[in-house]
Amino acid sequence: MTFQKIACLSLCALYALPAYAEEAGEQIVVTANRAETPVSKVGLSVSVITSEDMERLQSPAVTELLRTVPGLTATRSGGLGTVSSVFMRGASSDHTVALIDGVKINDPSLPAGGFDFGQLMAGNLERVEVVRGPQSVLWGSQAIGGVVNLITRKAEGGRPVATIKGEYGGHDTIDLVGNAAIKAGPLSVSGGASWLRTDGISAFSAARGGRERDGTKHYGANLNLGVAMTDALSLDLRGWYAHSRIEIDGFTPAFTFGDTDQYSRTREAVGYAGVNWNALDGRWRNRIGYAITNVLRDDYDPAATPVHQGDSLGRNERIEAQTIFDIAEGWSVIAGAEREWSRFRQTNDYGFGASTDKGRARLTSFYGQLSATPLAGLTVNAGARHDDHSDFGDHTTFAANAAYTPNAGNTVIRASYGEGFKAPSLYQLHSPYGNLALQPESAKSWDIGVVQQALDGRAEFGITWFRRTTRNLIDFVSCFGSASPLCTGFNFGYYDNVRAKRARGIEAEIKLRPVDELAVEMNYTHVKSQDRATHLDLLRRPRDKAYASIDYRWPFGLSAGASVTLVGDSEDIDDFGSPVQNDGFTVTDIRASFPLGQHAELYARIENLFDTRYETVFNYGQPGRTATAGVRLKI
Repeated sequence: MTFQKIACLSLCALYALPAYAEEAGEQIVVTANRAETPVSKVGLSVSVITSEDMERLQSPAVTELLRTVPGLTATRSGGLGTVSSVFMRGASSDHTVALIDGVKINDPSLPAGGFDFGQLMAGNLERVEVVRGPQSVLWGSQAIGGVVNLITRKAEGGRPVATIKGEYGGHDTIDLVGNAAIKAGPLSVSGGASWLRTDGISAFSAARGGRERDGTKHYGANLNLGVAMTDALSLDLRGWYAHSRIEIDGFTPAFTFGDTDQYSRTREAVGYAGVNWNALDGRWRNRIGYAITNVLRDDYDPAATPVHQGDSLGRNERIEAQTIFDIAEGWSVIAGAEREWSRFRQTNDYGFGASTDKGRARLTSFYGQLSATPLAGLTVNAGARHDDHSDFGDHTTFAANAAYTPNAGNTVIRASYGEGFKAPSLYQLHSPYGNLALQPESAKSWDIGVVQQALDGRAEFGITWFRRTTRNLIDFVSCFGSASPLCTGFNFGYYDNVRAKRARGIEAEIKLRPVDELAVEMNYTHVKSQDRATHLDLLRRPRDKAYASIDYRWPFGLSAGASVTLVGDSEDIDDFGSPVQNDGFTVTDIRASFPLGQHAELYARIENLFDTRYETVFNYGQPGRTATAGVRLKI
């Protein structure tokens, strides 16, 4: 029986169950419109991972949480903390915009200018919002696949709140997390800190001979400070920092991939300072802010001379202004302007003399979006963005979406058209292989979907069809046999706009709560992402993924649950660029928790219960069966 048939039969079986969802207020999301919006008025595909979901699933890594979201797949080059990529609806990993509290955190020093999700831990997060599909009108460059917004914990008022979590598990893994928040008069303060260490597994797959463990050490902290100077004027200060040391495997002196003693150190910092001003009884809301992201990375190889093999710096600085004006009931406009300065520096020293590459760019942007309710139950959003890049020039994007509900949110029909673009990275422009004639990658996408609630909201069923075409994709071109003027000196290649691809597929999702104590979720994604010239599937993007979870709370307080993730085959390349295949896999996790009074909770989980051996990146292994136990304290 094919993967698709198994997944579809499972969905049908769940559909037949009697079910309904919690009666609660409608969910509010921020990322879709850069303003608080009820989900029934959002014409885009949005998923939210709440703090309750994070506690229930118990995973310390953000990538493991994102694997529960329809339309998303994640790859990881080894164990916890190693290099990780997120693919949304078959788009490239560098086409995913990552945000922390709305601040973009991509790394300009990476070759494609993307973001390594492996550095992100979930301990200090309050929620994660995921918007699928091109979102460049509101979020700018890179938002071709979609946006992941990581929202940290905030002070809510009332008495001070503090939480502490500590756990120990397989591979000698220790994870400690603390958070605290207080709001007193005009001042609100929240912050947290985390520390994680693990002996890890061999990044080089054990199935291929890897034996030496590659460990990870990670610590991070965040701080949010708000000052309400008047009822209409407030100050917003935020900071986030992460430091990691990750042991990796690579090429041995025999030029084969295998166990090595290489490691890297990464320091990431994000800062934001903003002023918020409201007028006209809150109908006119304004914000001006300055944000900076800074990523420093050092690479080491104790077996080489010199040991320090190189370093890189990536920095973004951004000034932004945004205004939202409520024209009338159900009608509003959002507009903004941004100026971004980005730069990178990369130094390599493999024993033949150090070389340094560097570059910088400026991006000026203006955007606007109108939200309207022309008819009862119908919400329409339409917007445009214009960007002016110091190297490639101008680019304009458009988007429109609509949400219609004839019955106060029980049925929501969504449709959207979106355009996305990605500016060439600084490395693609200014490295020895750079090409200043590069044009931005661009995409056009359609999707249409429906979400239906039933049985007083205790059941929710949704399905979405999507299609995206991406052009001007940037790829590395060999100089072998080429007469290009870029093939000078010792260059063996250069970057150029040479490819186009198409992705199309469906996302189906079911959420059930037959009784208050039982929750069932399942989603299935089928995406066909191919090169338009060769009709070959794109690397590391499986066509099929299914996820199912069930959780039950027993009358005596015990909560227990299980999750199953099924991922289909994906194409990849080996060490010499030849095509290979990553086999599909099924991973099962189980979990339990038990309260100790009102302020403490014991919990435990077993990940990869059946000890499945699998790879999401060729040659890189994944952890086998791993047991973990911990305690949470809430004050």
